[in-house]
Amino acid sequence: MRRLFPVTEETAPRAAAGGPDEEEAGGAAAQAGSARGEGREWSLAELAAAYAYPEAAQGAPQPWLRANMVSSLDGAAQHEGRSQPLSSAADMRIFGTLRALADVVLVGAETVRQEGYRPARVRTEFAAARAAAGQDPVPAVAIVSASLELDFSLPLFTSPLVPTLLLTGATAAPDRIAAAERAGARVLVAGEGAGVEPVRAIRALAGLGHTRLLTEGGPRLLGQLIAADVLDELCLTLSPTLTAGGAQRIAGGPAVAVPHRFALASLLEEDGFLFGRYRRP
Repeated sequence: MRRLFPVTEETAPRAAAGGPDEEEAGGAAAQAGSARGEGREWSLAELAAAYAYPEAAQGAPQPWLRANMVSSLDGAAQHEGRSQPLSSAADMRIFGTLRALADVVLVGAETVRQEGYRPARVRTEFAAARAAAGQDPVPAVAIVSASLELDFSLPLFTSPLVPTLLLTGATAAPDRIAAAERAGARVLVAGEGAGVEPVRAIRALAGLGHTRLLTEGGPRLLGQLIAADVLDELCLTLSPTLTAGGAQRIAGGPAVAVPHRFALASLLEEDGFLFGRYRRP
């Protein structure tokens, strides 16, 4: 893993080698880079520091919603309906780190079905930090679903360490709400009609004390969050793969009236994969 941006004294020397003593300088730069963690697998603590949530201002903590998505070079968010073929070992380490930092993972019902979602697991490496931050041992999973047509016999409902949350609209079928609650899920109404309103969903989660928010999509949910202008940060893995076909982009749905401009916060690289963080400017 190496840091490409922001450029600091840690990254600049690698680009400075050249001239008559290029080989010697390059060797020295490589040794310095190795000592700084470039060219080796970063520890989970280093990844956690690189992806830390913004420091909360004084007063009531404000929710911060980040998304974590992967895309191929030609813009595909999935291959044969799943994101895993686009991923890598480094991407999965970052995926696990982002989950370990979050209070709650927000996900669409279709992604739960397609990706075979399971409850978040305890990561012993993060246990002390989560306890010190006043977090539960694992993040809750919050599923956005208008119909609540989910399989409540799945481990996501039968064996989570913290109850799974369901965000739905006010007109959700009472029998599906009852079935969800019998399965141990907590149902939150976050919309006047059948669908979920992103602003109300974020407010409902923050009302439970969940202010460090992470969404893993899918594309339809991410598109809704973008359209509602509630997304604060995008963590995007650019996979060095080409898929062609008609796969979805990372965000779907209607286009916004004016493109939302985000600023590059950091860029890491490993094995040709680029890991970017983009924030509201």
